[in-house]
Amino acid sequence: MTEGDQAGKFGAISVPALNRIRNLWIDLEPLVADTGHDDPLSPTELYVELTDGLGDTDGARFDIQWSELDNYSFHYVDSADVDWRFDRHPNTHSLETHFHPPPDASTASADSSCIRVGEVSLVTRAVVAMWRAADESGEYDRINSTSNPP
Repeated sequence: MTEGDQAGKFGAISVPALNRIRNLWIDLEPLVADTGHDDPLSPTELYVELTDGLGDTDGARFDIQWSELDNYSFHYVDSADVDWRFDRHPNTHSLETHFHPPPDASTASADSSCIRVGEVSLVTRAVVAMWRAADESGEYDRINSTSNPP
């Protein structure tokens, strides 16, 4: 997510939330290969690298932000340059909680998100569940299709 996607205040990054998200990914998803922060002293983003991606990709990564105002971005990108993301933040292009579909997660193509929960661990579980359902089915349209996951 770029600053241009934000019309309002996203909020300061919550490092405890990023650490909780990292631990949940490690606990829930066996395909996690590595995790880390963009800056160990003052992180603004968590990355979660996966050994597999959707379809025939060799790998994938989630770039994740979570703010002290409970705004978030879970941005998926894979080795085939397919990306999509679940976001919650003030903006001018869509509802506050929204989904940018594949293949390019365009700001102009935001849809309503199927994620209706707001607590950090529940949102993380929902994103993992949506990614896992799409990975197992091989269908991109499964990413934002469940009714109020997790």
